[in-house]
Amino acid sequence: MNTEVQLKIDGNKGFFYIDVDGKQEAMMTFVFAGEKQIIIDHTEVNPENEGKGFGKKMVTKAVAYARENNIKIIPLCPFAKSVFDKVLDFRDVL
Repeated sequence: MNTEVQLKIDGNKGFFYIDVDGKQEAMMTFVFAGEKQIIIDHTEVNPENEGKGFGKKMVTKAVAYARENNIKIIPLCPFAKSVFDKVLDFRDVL
């Protein structure tokens, strides 16, 4: 089962997502706040995939994206915020 996180950007918004066998199983949405920040506003994982780490994988991909593009993340989504609270290594992008 391929659970690679993908990214789609459309104008000033975008989302990280995981497709499994052609079906979207998880999504984390964000909006750009200027050129140097994104706001993560929602994370959703299909119920049958809860507990498989899909949410954390998407936050990890968002952190990598932020580091590569020299931008900061504002985690308004409660799930994303909880990951940032637990993973000290991600705080450099806050």
